[in-house]
Amino acid sequence: MIDRATQDLAFMKMHGLGNDFVVIDARTRPVEMTAGLAAALADRNRGVGFDQLAVIDERETGPHLTFFNADGSTAAACGNATRCIARHLMQDLGQDQLTLTTDRGALATCDAGNGLTSVNMGHPLLDWAEVPLAEAMDTLHLPIEGAPTATGMGNPHCTFFVDDAEAVDLTTFGPAHEHHPLFPERTNVQVVHVLGQDHLRMRVWERGTGITLASGSSSCAVAVAAHRRGLTGRDVRIDLDGGVIQISWKDDGVWMTGPTRHVFTGTLTAEFLEQVS
Repeated sequence: MIDRATQDLAFMKMHGLGNDFVVIDARTRPVEMTAGLAAALADRNRGVGFDQLAVIDERETGPHLTFFNADGSTAAACGNATRCIARHLMQDLGQDQLTLTTDRGALATCDAGNGLTSVNMGHPLLDWAEVPLAEAMDTLHLPIEGAPTATGMGNPHCTFFVDDAEAVDLTTFGPAHEHHPLFPERTNVQVVHVLGQDHLRMRVWERGTGITLASGSSSCAVAVAAHRRGLTGRDVRIDLDGGVIQISWKDDGVWMTGPTRHVFTGTLTAEFLEQVS
């Protein structure tokens, strides 16, 4: 473990469809990431700013990713960050396939061509206890106004199918449902409407972060929920505030494919780190 208050610390800024991340590679230089440091980095005025933070460390199985939300809480999964990091590592290693581990489990990734990267986010969790919910119930139609669907994708999701996703005020709707008592670990909240055959429009409120331009695990959860409710097939295009992502629910898990961008590499100063140590 390094004394992070006396050394500069390199980081990368990446995004997938505007869902933005700070990525710290701790494989050669161990980093003690705390909730306080993560929240300080998330501050878009006094830190760097991000929707999620990812720390890469080396395990016996290879690269492992640990995720933090903007409020410093942790998340087991972050699909767009996983795709961004997979693209970066595959380019470094000269590979077109790579398996990364997360608290969600081992996730297969690959170069999908045309600048796109795919990740298998694993099988959706459909039982109430796995999401998790506070008590036993049918996850397809929750006893909440609007009858949303609950899905676990390594983190909990609550999907509302509405007439017009644009008309929903996420600034109030999102936090009201993020903290709903049915979700003991809080939840990501999506509002969705059908645009056409296997084509959805989604907006998202992420727990611990707020409104984001995109969310990978939310996109997977929405595609699963839409198919379970008979609204789409298993291959779905989703229009997000930040762009378009493709989701395919296959026998081996839920695959997500979309673009990524490594924006810049920077350095956190010892002075900044000392302030939050």
